[in-house]
Parts: sequence; structure tokens; C-alpha cells
Amino acid sequence: MQQDEQQFLNDLDKKLWTAADKLRSNLDAAVYKHAVLGLIFLKYVSDAFAERREELKAAFKDPGNDYYLGEDAGELIHEELEIRDYYTEKNVFWVPAMARWENLQNNAKVAPGTEIEIKNGKKITYKFTSIGKLIDDALDAVEKENEKKLKGVLNKTYTQLQIEPAKLGELIDLIATVPFHHQTLHAKDILGHVYEYFLGQFALSEGKKGGQYYTPKAIVTLIVEMLQPFKGRVYDPAMGSGGFFVQSERVIEEHQGRLGDISVYGQKSNPTTWRLAAMNMAIRGIDFNFGGEPANTFSNDKHPDLRADFVMANPPFNMKEWNTGVKDDDPRWQYGIPPASNANFAWMQHMLYHLAPNGSMALLLANGSMSSNINNEGEIRKRLLEDDKVECMVALPGQLFTNTQIPACIWFLTKNKKAHNGFRDRTHQVLFIDARNLGYMKDRVLHDFTPEDIQKIADTFYAWRTVTLPSPSGRRAGDEGKLPSFLLEHARQLRKNQTDAESLLWQLLRSRQIAGCKFRRQHPVQPYILDFYCHEKGLAIELDGGQHNSTEGIAKDQKRTEFLATQGITVLRFWNNDVMQNTEGILQQIYNALTQTLSQRERAYQDIPAFCKSATLDEIRQHDYVLTPGRYVGAAEAQDDGELFADKMARLTAQLKEQFEQSDKLEAEIKKNLAGLGYDV
Repeated sequence: MQQDEQQFLNDLDKKLWTAADKLRSNLDAAVYKHAVLGLIFLKYVSDAFAERREELKAAFKDPGNDYYLGEDAGELIHEELEIRDYYTEKNVFWVPAMARWENLQNNAKVAPGTEIEIKNGKKITYKFTSIGKLIDDALDAVEKENEKKLKGVLNKTYTQLQIEPAKLGELIDLIATVPFHHQTLHAKDILGHVYEYFLGQFALSEGKKGGQYYTPKAIVTLIVEMLQPFKGRVYDPAMGSGGFFVQSERVIEEHQGRLGDISVYGQKSNPTTWRLAAMNMAIRGIDFNFGGEPANTFSNDKHPDLRADFVMANPPFNMKEWNTGVKDDDPRWQYGIPPASNANFAWMQHMLYHLAPNGSMALLLANGSMSSNINNEGEIRKRLLEDDKVECMVALPGQLFTNTQIPACIWFLTKNKKAHNGFRDRTHQVLFIDARNLGYMKDRVLHDFTPEDIQKIADTFYAWRTVTLPSPSGRRAGDEGKLPSFLLEHARQLRKNQTDAESLLWQLLRSRQIAGCKFRRQHPVQPYILDFYCHEKGLAIELDGGQHNSTEGIAKDQKRTEFLATQGITVLRFWNNDVMQNTEGILQQIYNALTQTLSQRERAYQDIPAFCKSATLDEIRQHDYVLTPGRYVGAAEAQDDGELFADKMARLTAQLKEQFEQSDKLEAEIKKNLAGLGYDV
């Protein structure tokens, strides 16, 4: 995201929250959030509908458009604008006139008993009784018209909220002021950001209760960056408000993927939280399967046959009495029956049961899960390790969560640690990362990670797990910090202005069409931008025009190729004309390069004392299957200055002796001066 976009969103956050919090008065945050978030959702669907409506108006009047209706089609245009299919074909919710924002705002403050005229091709009369009823009826109308996606999702309880009508009217006016249009940001992006920001603020206000639906953004980002769920089925059995799904969407967009490449599955027993997640998905246009209704994950698994490629969750820590209605012989308990007093290993085994053969999962748990031997927990952990299911353990700093001070860790598990799909063979090995000393205090009570901290952890895992370099972020091997904004912006502009050859080749490379390999286009590898880049095979493809045939151009290309070779990247160069005229021959050369051995491109992972350590199963056995990273990573190495110990001690004692002598002289001088003043010491 560019700096001006981020500043716009930050300013919007502060403005909205300050105003909304002022209107809240003494109302409980848990209640007030539904009033605010429901209206944000209504504003979003109405704005998206209006945006599509304007597109259609322009299309109906444009002779060059397939939707052109003729010169004198005024009345016909009005009728066509009310046809549902024009909106649903673009994944836009159909919003009946009753629920359109202008109707809501224009009539929010009329007197009870007033008859309102709503125009919807024909006039509809609506008797206004209260502002709460007006909002409930608007939400009900939207839900009924979009039942397939929104059935049971919207919280239609505004008539029951203890909010003064005047305050509710002011809240509508406040949300109406949100500039849901920006030069480079879409309404969906702005509204989605506002929704997420408000979720976080309400979680802070609610404290412990807020943790039921909100995982800190830094933790969500870290897990998603480590697993990189670009394609396949993504599942969260304790989904809260859907933060992992939202972050997965962002990662896909950042890597030029397609949102349709993932399928989203989730479950939550709390009806309120379930609705928050469903609205969160709807605002972002993410198709989802949350089982049709809220339900208990353990006793009423809504996705019994699901085998997901990525499973991520932040379930309640150390949950008691979780097993009501769950049998001891449940097929999910492959490694032992979890104790009724603690659901930690129930969550873990449930997730592992739903993992695909080559899938990966991440689970946030209390630190006790790494060492506890109470009630069969130690035995379950041992069996998981002996069956080679544990891939990585990350110890987190304290004070990361709004709802608990319990220290936490992240478990990463997989069903396949053998070499496959660009992954190294890590059989009977576990990576330990101690991140307790990373991050900073965001305020007096909350700790947070910087983007650089997240990247450091993710890159370490990536280096240990895969056979390629540099990092997928585009940074050179060994570099730290963010990529320069100008480089990212230049890459964005190049994507928008492709040559014909680039456009043709991209259509043939995208979606893993050649040797099953994923390519990115206009991908930065500092300080360059590669036309096409396959990260898992370390292959760059450059398409050149005539300017590259000059002496200067050839020299520059040679320098670029030599640098990329130091990064483990092989470069294939083709002329634009050859791509257009000899497409098959070019594709054959690319296929040959992709299928050659990767041994020369392997990136060396290295243990870093006090931060990361790759441990064998034998080492873990020696520690009695305890998985606390601090036991394995050790302490930071003291820097060796090259001076022998004996020489150093001789130098330091001589220096100390000299300082003692100076001290004695100063003490004598002070006593002498005090005696001259009549004071003996």
C-alpha cells in the first residue's frame, strides 16, 4: 500500500472512531459494535450497488458498448437499472430501494407515523414507526434478496438496542460522511479497512470478551506470511471474525494471484461472532462456507469431509469442559484422547484431521502446550513428534493479546515433511524460533511486531522449509527492512502497461500452466524488477526490445544477469518478436529450464543462536519431547574481539589499578579542600 493511501486510511480511522465513540455515550461496547458494524455493512452494499448502477448508466448510453440501449432510451434505462442480473453478474449484492442508503439517511429523522414514499420503478409506501425499525427492515430486505449468501447473517435487532433515536440518526450521518471513494482505493478496500479497524477497537474496549472474535493483526499476518495460502482450501475451525481469511486475501493480491484461487471454510459456535465473520467476508466479496449456521466445532462438525490445504486458528486457550457430546472413539483423536479439562490438543487433532495430505497448519496455543505432561497431554505431544507431524514452533512475546496475558506460542504442523513441491526434505526435524525478544511496546499494555519482525520470522521459516532464494518478499538474501516504495510503485505501473509479448506470455505462464510452476509478473528483486519470476525454481524470464541490442544495453543486461546469479536466480532472455512468432519454441525452452535440477539453487539455512535452531528428533527426545524454543536455540554468542583472555585480564587489571590511584588522589584533594574550610573528614 502506498504512503498516501495508508495516511488516508489512518486519518479516516481516527475521525470515525473518535466520532463514533462520542456517540456511544454509556452504551456497552459489546452492544454498540453491532449498531456500528451493521450500518457500515449496509453502507457498503448500498455504495457498491450505486457504483455498479453508474457503470450501467454509462454503458446503456455508450454506442460502443454491448449494453447500449439507443439514443432515446430514458424510460427503458430506468427499467433496466432495476434488473437484478446486471448486478449479480459482477458479484454485487442486489439492494432493494427500501435498503438503499439515500432512503435510510433521508428518512431517519422523520416523525413516527409518517408515510414514506420509496421509488423503485414504482412507488412504494412505507409507514415509519422508528429509526430502529427502518434499519431492521432495510437489513431484512437485503437479506431476503440475497438469501443464498446472507441467510441468517445480518443482525436485525436495532429496535431492541438501547440507543436514543437521535443518537442513531447521528451515527447514520457520521457513516454517511465516510469518503468511500479515493483516487486509487476502491470502496471495498476502504470499507473493509474501516470494518477491521472498528473490530480491533471494539475488542480493546471489551477486553477479554473481545478476544472471542479478534486476533491481533500482527499475529494473523505472521501466520499467513509463513504459510502463504495462495491457492486451495483454507479452513479456520475457530474463525472469530474471519481475520485469517481477510489476510489470506491480501497476500494473494500482493502476489498477483486471484481471489478465486482459494475456497474459505470456517466454523464458530457464537451466533454474534459468526455473523460478524460472515459480514466481514461479504464486505470483501469473499465467497465462504461457514456451515450455514453457528455450531460447536467439536460436537457438531459442519465440515466433516473437508481436507484443507491450509488450516489456521486462534482458539480459546486452555478451554475447559469442551467435550460435551463428543465420543472418546471419535476418529479425530488419532494421537490420544484430549483431557476434558483442556481443549488444546483437541483443537490440534481436529485441525490435523481436516488437513490434506500435503497441507500445512498453524495453531496458536498457550505456552503450557509445549511442555505439559498432565492428563495425557505429554503422551499426545510425543506421538505427534514420533509420527513426524510437528514442523515448527514459534515462541511469542508476552502482552500480544487484548483478552489474555497468558504467554503464547504458534505450532506449525504438516502431514508431509518429505521433499515435494519445492520443499526440502525435513523428515524428523523441527525448526524452533524464539521470537520473545522481537517487537515493541505499542502502548502501556500491548506488545506488537514491526513488519520487519514478521518478515524476519517468515523468511527464516521459508529458508528452512524451501530450496529457493531470495525471499518471496522480493528482498535480496540477507537484506532486512521493507522494499523501497518507488520500486513497488514502478512494478505496479509496469503491470498496468504490458507489451503485447508480455501479455501473451503471461496468459501462458499464469495459473501454473507450465510444469506446475507458479510465476509472478513484474516482480521486484531489489534493485531490479523481473518481467516474470518463478520463485520455487529460481527462474527469471526477461523479454527484450530493440534497445537491449545496443552496446550499453547488452552491458546492463550482463550486469543484471550476474547479480541475479549471486541470488541463485537463472535468467532466460527472449526477444519480443520471438515470443510472438515462435511461441511454442519459447515455451519449450522455459519448460526445460523449469524441470532441471535445483541443487545449485539451494539456499542455505543457518541456525542463529538465541533465535532459531533446526533440531533433530533425537535432540527432542533428549529433552523429553518438551518443545519450548528457548531450550534449543541457546543464548546469543558473545562477540570475539580476538584478544587472548590472559592479555585482556592483564590490560583490564592495569587499567583498574590506574583508576584506583586516580581515585585516591581525588579523595585526598577533596579532604584537603574541606579541611581548609574547617571540616575534617
